[in-house]
Amino acid sequence: MNSKLHAVCDGHGRPLILLLSEGQMSDYKGAALMLPALPKAKELLSDKGYDANWFRKALTEMGIAACIPSKANRKRPIEHDRTLYRQRHKIENMFGKLKDWRRIHTRYDRCAHTFLSAICIAATVIFWL
Repeated sequence: MNSKLHAVCDGHGRPLILLLSEGQMSDYKGAALMLPALPKAKELLSDKGYDANWFRKALTEMGIAACIPSKANRKRPIEHDRTLYRQRHKIENMFGKLKDWRRIHTRYDRCAHTFLSAICIAATVIFWL
């Protein structure tokens, strides 16, 4: 009954793409599902869970610079822009605002499609209206 919400936000912290997956799915598998829908951008800020060579290569092919810190188990760490990475708080703030809605925070809905619908309604009301 657990789930994981993957999101892509714009520079202002407004959600553009939302994907709900099972809780055991790794972050980079969720990224593979969202990759075709990514909007045009200069950079993509992400946390360590999305650190994979194939994902970095796919972003480069799309003309997007990856700002992803390396995982601790990487033999040769890949440098990232630390000042740019500080802007990642905007997506964390977006998740916090979504969880202000009690229905989303406690996940009352049993069905994944109903839960994702509630998330989309909350995101629309909070960020786009």
